[in-house]
Amino acid sequence: MTEFEGVVPTLAQALNKRGYETLTPVQLAMLDPDLDGKDALVSAQTGSGKTVAFGMAIAPTLLGKKDKFAFAAVPAALVIAPTRELALQVKRELEWLFHEAGASIASCVGGMDMRTERRALQGGAHIVVGTPGRLRDHIERGSLNLEGLKAVVLDEADEMLDLGFRDELEFILGASPSDRRTLMFSATVPRSIANLASRYQRDAVRVAVASDQKQHSDIEYRGLVVQPTDTENAIINVLRFYEAKNAIVFCNTRATVNHMTARFNNRGFKVVALSGELSQNERTHALQAMRDGRARVCIATDVAARGIDLPNLELVIHADLPKNKESLLHRSGRTGRAGRKGVSVLIVPFRARNRTERLLKNANVTATWDSPPSAEAVIKRDNERFLSDPALSETLSETEAGFAKDLLALHSPEQIAGALVRMYRAGRSAPEELRPASERVERGEREEKSHNRKGFGDSTWFSLSIGFKQKAEARWMLPMLVKTGQLKKHEIGAIKVLQSVTYIEVATGGVSRFMDAISPSMKLEKTITVSKLDGVPQVVTEARAQEPEGKKPYKSRKPKPPHRGKGPDKPYAGKSGAAPSQRKKPKKPKKPKS
Repeated sequence: MTEFEGVVPTLAQALNKRGYETLTPVQLAMLDPDLDGKDALVSAQTGSGKTVAFGMAIAPTLLGKKDKFAFAAVPAALVIAPTRELALQVKRELEWLFHEAGASIASCVGGMDMRTERRALQGGAHIVVGTPGRLRDHIERGSLNLEGLKAVVLDEADEMLDLGFRDELEFILGASPSDRRTLMFSATVPRSIANLASRYQRDAVRVAVASDQKQHSDIEYRGLVVQPTDTENAIINVLRFYEAKNAIVFCNTRATVNHMTARFNNRGFKVVALSGELSQNERTHALQAMRDGRARVCIATDVAARGIDLPNLELVIHADLPKNKESLLHRSGRTGRAGRKGVSVLIVPFRARNRTERLLKNANVTATWDSPPSAEAVIKRDNERFLSDPALSETLSETEAGFAKDLLALHSPEQIAGALVRMYRAGRSAPEELRPASERVERGEREEKSHNRKGFGDSTWFSLSIGFKQKAEARWMLPMLVKTGQLKKHEIGAIKVLQSVTYIEVATGGVSRFMDAISPSMKLEKTITVSKLDGVPQVVTEARAQEPEGKKPYKSRKPKPPHRGKGPDKPYAGKSGAAPSQRKKPKKPKKPKS
């Protein structure tokens, strides 16, 4: 049993049961005797063990000389977190940490049943964990009494201010007893945090645990340069190459999250989505599916994933590039936590490489640049994992050995081995063939929007439930079909926009890819319904029949006016080379002054 000096005995027991052998730097810093009973402003990176750190720090303040809690009529401690996920995560951590001390911990977060929370508060909670908006609501309704507070903790204070919770924080701190102990934890300490600390803390001790230079030292950054149209295929290969226990794919919009979730589900990945449009219950179930192994890939937006902690998260993929260094570090900080290793992969279109390098430099991190794993590399990695599987070297039981003899009597060793390989690969998505990032699309392929459809070849027509009535225009529908529909520009033929419907022509080579991208919902951008047609729409057939034979796509340009200069064929060419009308008239002589 490890002895933890300066830790309340009941909490030390909980640490040993949890398997703790050493403490992280921030946890050791919060046990410093100089901090006993004092306010503190702590800057520490994400995933450094802050929850256990402030739990151990406030325990002496809450318990005094006792080892266990007595019944609490009002809460003794309040922990404020920026998001629901982080608040619930903090509650789970504090539950096992204070279990031996007999603490009752309640949560107050948006999206949950307020009546259930009110009953938990009335039943006697020693520590309350919540989000700013819901905590203020409980205080105003009289269901949360702060008169007995001994300690308040602001977790990720910088994020709370970024999300616009300044008024709520000031209201909560203003309603708390003035002699409370206040601990603020923040990844960075901008002026806004310093001002908040100066107003609501008393002689706070400044604790800086990790420097920027050591930030994310357990995370390996990799920049993979791709063709813009190969982004999703590259993500598929990255997921297959690493086969991480848990992976998270970050997107910039909800629409992209929904699209990727549908496509990756079709490809056989165990996927959940996490975006702002989901209810709290749906988000909780999605995270629980990741924790218990029912899902292995989470596709999320930045806001939805703030503060989440998945124990086995080994891989972070940036499907859309982060907008700034804070977003990059926040996303990547979901992995490589508490001493564990992780990989952060940026999928970089070749035109965005310079911008990405500047982003990495500003974030003070170094990335290894490469191409995405090829299909051959993924298959090779599969074979290596298969050959190193412990099942191939374990001793057979009597039952297994007997069945193995029966198999060998019926089939050759090669046949059995081949069947085993097929069974191993059956549940895995096939890797994608990727184009080299340096390969430029030919000009004719890139810009082709042929007005003469004779050279377009075989095609299929689709109808879209959008038209002039919904302000549809071909100029913005084309890039949408390329990005969301996974088509190449040269595979998109005519786009005919009518009052309430739009017809599009897709080359035969892109039809199956287009159908995979929009199935099973048969929708584009969540709201546009797509239907496959059996032939050419009648309105298109009639329009083509009325076109005159040999019509050119563009009107001929007007001839340029003849150049006026010197020469025998210029009738007005004089010394100046200009026509008489263009020559300057001689100035009239000035009248003499009288």
